[in-house]
Amino acid sequence: QVQLVESGGGLVQPGGSLRLSCAASGSIFSINAIDWYRQAPGKQRELVAIITSGGSSYYADSVKGRFTISRDNAKNTVDLQMNSLKPEDTGVYYCHTIVAHMNNWGKGTLVTVSS
Repeated sequence: QVQLVESGGGLVQPGGSLRLSCAASGSIFSINAIDWYRQAPGKQRELVAIITSGGSSYYADSVKGRFTISRDNAKNTVDLQMNSLKPEDTGVYYCHTIVAHMNNWGKGTLVTVSS
């Protein structure tokens, strides 16, 4: 089993930046890709970015060019650098990974983009 803990959320003005971090513990040797999802109020959870164990990354079109996902395998952390934030980026951001065919989710961290 894997435990994921997100941190770094908060209130930021449009155009600002935040850096989210996901710390993994437990059966971390089994971890392959780690994802960031987000869920805006009244909307379904959506995939934001993925990073594989080898460092390959994928981004949703809505965040491409503004967000950067990175991982530190020695520290077992995955970060999401978010720049040029927009009000539509508001939501709860979750860290996620699949281990042994089981979904593992963190509890999420709230990001609010508002003036």
